[in-house]
Amino acid sequence: MSIRTSAAILARVLWVCFIAQALASPFVDLPYNYWLGWLPLLAAVTIRVVLGRTEHRRITAGTRDAVEVDPPVTGTWSALNSPADKVPSHGTHALAQTYAIDIVAESQERPRPSFAALWPVARRNGDFPAFGAPLLAVADATVVHAEDGLRDHLSRNSLPALPYFFLVEGAFRSLGGPRHIIGNHVVLDLGNGTYAMYAHLRRGSLQVRAGDRVTAGQPIASCGNSGNSTEPHLHFQLMDGPDPRTAGGVPFTWRGVGVPAGGEAFTREPAQV
Repeated sequence: MSIRTSAAILARVLWVCFIAQALASPFVDLPYNYWLGWLPLLAAVTIRVVLGRTEHRRITAGTRDAVEVDPPVTGTWSALNSPADKVPSHGTHALAQTYAIDIVAESQERPRPSFAALWPVARRNGDFPAFGAPLLAVADATVVHAEDGLRDHLSRNSLPALPYFFLVEGAFRSLGGPRHIIGNHVVLDLGNGTYAMYAHLRRGSLQVRAGDRVTAGQPIASCGNSGNSTEPHLHFQLMDGPDPRTAGGVPFTWRGVGVPAGGEAFTREPAQV
């Protein structure tokens, strides 16, 4: 186990300690000064800051040229968090997300629900055209990891749902580790030290397993809403290793599309894949 992985685990343990003592303090007379109860939180935050800075230096020193691959979807989609707008695209280098992109499906027949100010607080996944959409291999590759046992939860794309998503779900998923943040996912070995990860897949939708060989354009799973996700969408990224906990992000460009900016729509016809 690497020092970075051990430090990340220690930070999660400290978070658990802080939350446990915070929940217990109204009912139990804890045997220490009140201010000492904040030490686990301060230590966890310090570890996260140090890990973030060391990761930033590592990424900056090892930047690679963009790797061209096929788009992982067909039909019309639009980008949300995109490396075309900022790097790191998700505000962090953690889990190799430096050049990651989120995309959502668009449909005239079944328009994607807009963000709700008050109601409905949550929507069923079937209300979103991305849910269940096929995801395709972006190149000839070998599957190195595949799992789809986590549930697809309701959407969190409303103002009342966001505090719950960030403060409650987000905190507990962080404590549970990367698997609960990424959700169901597939990692493909594209060769030449490049790996593609598809995150937030639909539960039970995998069409491949570790060790399988796939060809470009082959369906490998379906878009879902598992893990740290506010609505059904695909989180896609390239990495320089198979494990997002230790890998660094790699820039990508989609053949015939490029890198769509946030809010930019693109269409990929099935015949082009």
